[in-house]
Amino acid sequence: MFTGIITDVGRVRAVERQGDTRFTIETAFDTETIAIGASIAHNGVCLTVIEKGPGTYVIQASGETLSKTTLGGWKPGTRINLERALKVGDELGGHIVSGHVDGVGRLLSIRPEGESLRLTFEAPANLAKYIAPKGSVAIDGVSLTVNEVDGSRFGVNIIPHTQTATTFGGLKEGDPVNLEIDMLARYVARLAGQE
Repeated sequence: MFTGIITDVGRVRAVERQGDTRFTIETAFDTETIAIGASIAHNGVCLTVIEKGPGTYVIQASGETLSKTTLGGWKPGTRINLERALKVGDELGGHIVSGHVDGVGRLLSIRPEGESLRLTFEAPANLAKYIAPKGSVAIDGVSLTVNEVDGSRFGVNIIPHTQTATTFGGLKEGDPVNLEIDMLARYVARLAGQE
């Protein structure tokens, strides 16, 4: 489990495509404290550490993961939002995030709003019904509050801190993003018989 509060922006150092795809990730995390088998969220995708070295670790992604997320487009130099798994007693600063991406959305527009940026995204039709004004959504692993919803489109504000502490400062219109809907919305819809 995660909270959607990004604690490092890492970088893909290497990509090896053989059977499953292996990614070597550069990080500011102290890799001595990362266990082999640990779960780390990468742009919202929970992946397992299989090797590590000073300042780097290796993860492996299946074809299924590559086809359902933005990971298939990663290449050396790609910047990624990283969050280590939640520990009992950690602060819950965002919302409960599972690291299981529900689908890929797209950034439609960026416009300044005060010192913040207003970002408008489009969600796949099957996910749009789970996104509600003032609800939570994880975009590339970042816990955000939804401002408004219009069909499959929804908007969020990105404050200056979030622009610099995540990959959001480098997003461009048209970019794909990983979306994880709020777990509570998923269960409420299931109980209401909408799923």
